[in-house]
Amino acid sequence: MKDTKNNAAIPYLTTGQMIEVDRAMMEDYRIELIQMMENAGRNLAQLARTRFLGGDPVGKPVTVLAGTGGNGGGALVAARRLHNWGARVEAFVTKPDEAFAPVPAHQLGILRRMGVPVTIGAPEGAGGPSPATGGVILDGVIGYSLQGDPRGTAAGLIGWAKAAGAPVLSLDVPSGVDAGGGKVYDPAIRATATMTLALPKEGLRAPGVAGYVGELYLADISVPPGLYGQPALGLAVGPLFAREEILRLA
Repeated sequence: MKDTKNNAAIPYLTTGQMIEVDRAMMEDYRIELIQMMENAGRNLAQLARTRFLGGDPVGKPVTVLAGTGGNGGGALVAARRLHNWGARVEAFVTKPDEAFAPVPAHQLGILRRMGVPVTIGAPEGAGGPSPATGGVILDGVIGYSLQGDPRGTAAGLIGWAKAAGAPVLSLDVPSGVDAGGGKVYDPAIRATATMTLALPKEGLRAPGVAGYVGELYLADISVPPGLYGQPALGLAVGPLFAREEILRLA
């Protein structure tokens, strides 16, 4: 995995720019959400395997926390892949299947058909990743759609992850942290590492946020570099992922 020393060459996105990237991907380039979600989840599983599971997931506990949107869908893709690689995967979701957006619901349905345990709400009692058992918690509860303090089941999942003591790998942004401005809401995940997507988000470098982000990685979801140069964004971005699909940002 390549360390990126020249972070100044990598632009950070505002919330408005993130929304525009998603729009342009789907409407201008016709790259579907399910394709982006697969790329995100594949890279999340790969980073979990190499950074937290010693390169060999077989028999190791992985707890996946997933919300109903795109962030949760990416985490569920990672759950599927890690299950296929032999990890002992359990998924905990914020709401019933019918409350999920269509593409994340599709990913959840695959997991259920594979026989991966899926529970609504936070885990109860012992089990899953812990300092004693090893493994990792994957955080896909809330992405850049966060508005105010997490509530209900989402807050319960975040609280459980904070209390578990196991390493946490967050997808795109730690749940409870505002990706655009960096405000930390209550509760919020203190991630061991965060794997953000396409380009890093402004909130991830805001003052006081580093302790919640942990190690920061950047993963490819197949955004064409030319998309960033369009008038709505006006960013100069080259082939960042020419040699590696996941970069460590210094």
